[in-house]
Amino acid sequence: MRRRASLGLLALLLKAPDTLAAPTRPGQASIVAVRVWPADEYTRVTIESDQALSAKHFLVDSPHRLVIDIDGLTLSPGLRDLIGKVKADDPYITGVRVGQNTPTVVRIVLDLRQPVAPQIFTLTPVAAYKHRLVFDLRPKVEADPLAALAQDGGKKPAPPPSPAQRAEVAASAVNDALGELIRKIERPPAPPVAAAPPPPVAAAPKPAPAAPGPAVEPKIDRLIIIALDPGHGGEDPGAIGPTGLREKDVVLAVAHKLRERLTANANIRVLMTRDADFFVPLHERVRKARRVQADLFVSIHADAFINRQARGASVFVLSDGAATSAAARWMANKENAADLVGGVNVGAATQDANVLRALLDMSTTAQIKDSLKLGGEVLGQIGKVGKLHKPRVEQAGFAVLKAPDIPSILVETAFISNPEEEKKLRDPDYQDQLVDALASGIARYFAKSPPMARKRSTTL
Repeated sequence: MRRRASLGLLALLLKAPDTLAAPTRPGQASIVAVRVWPADEYTRVTIESDQALSAKHFLVDSPHRLVIDIDGLTLSPGLRDLIGKVKADDPYITGVRVGQNTPTVVRIVLDLRQPVAPQIFTLTPVAAYKHRLVFDLRPKVEADPLAALAQDGGKKPAPPPSPAQRAEVAASAVNDALGELIRKIERPPAPPVAAAPPPPVAAAPKPAPAAPGPAVEPKIDRLIIIALDPGHGGEDPGAIGPTGLREKDVVLAVAHKLRERLTANANIRVLMTRDADFFVPLHERVRKARRVQADLFVSIHADAFINRQARGASVFVLSDGAATSAAARWMANKENAADLVGGVNVGAATQDANVLRALLDMSTTAQIKDSLKLGGEVLGQIGKVGKLHKPRVEQAGFAVLKAPDIPSILVETAFISNPEEEKKLRDPDYQDQLVDALASGIARYFAKSPPMARKRSTTL
């Protein structure tokens, strides 16, 4: 009986929230902003306030709802803005209701599309943010990352091949994935055709000369999986240029273009650690790549520096000791602080932090050696597009490069803090040039270091 009365009161409160609004009392928190970050992986709701908030929550079935009670708060126009922040295509939330449950407690009800495993936590002020109360709505069952890759890299199915295409495939003696990769990714210009002299009588036709490259092209009979990691996202905008261009936006655009370029090859699959504007913790980016046993990991950034004259691209790999320069160490420390800005549930991430430390201990000389090879090829190609900040691959303790069994690089495409380079990064044509350089560097790496059969096992 008491439960029915409580539910009836809740319904009444949520039907007419406007009549329950009260002015902010002395000592109570004021809302600074509310934000919603929808994504297929999870939806994040953030309430930013000038004081720390305390919240309790519970789930209700039939239909699925998440109820959050926030203490020390009165209803305000800023909090009501949350209702309009939820988009119609949000994968997890269908609607929001807000009401003043008691004089000091605001109740928020999130109507859900599916059962969720919510994580609710607080973040202390950092960077431009004040206190934040965060709701992460994640599915109860984590999606299999290999499922999307099995569907042609998550793209729509290709049309059936034409008779001519089928004949060409049938005539091929072997399925040379590496050769196909180089042809489709690098797209070298065709050599000029010269008139050939008449062949001698009874002479056997000579084979065409081999294309430049390795003396023997290794044959592989499995898919190549490349992990692309657009830096930052969601609550973490990354660096911001003089005119407001955000790092998280430009690197996501470059990553999308690079995925399209790479997956033009039927033997390549691309995993993106994020394919929309949401935040992914550093350890989770590593875990995603390891779960699909990626052959490469490429993290894409466009950082800022205190000196706006700094310019040029850089490529970094993991260091098993000290950084190769003070600038590399500064860059690694700055990138490793992304979790503080983006917002990580400290309680849930404690075990993952221990895993990250273990990964660093497991990092082998072989992994770093392969990463240096990959970084060298990519740096050489990027140098053809624009200025390099340093002429060599640098090393530092980047947390996102700590997969012990995957060659991993972090590419700083340019300094977004430099007005000229910000303008270039905004230009779609320049983005295409960067994609050409990255794809060509990857192809050259595979030409010299073809992927072996997958024998390792993942533990994350």
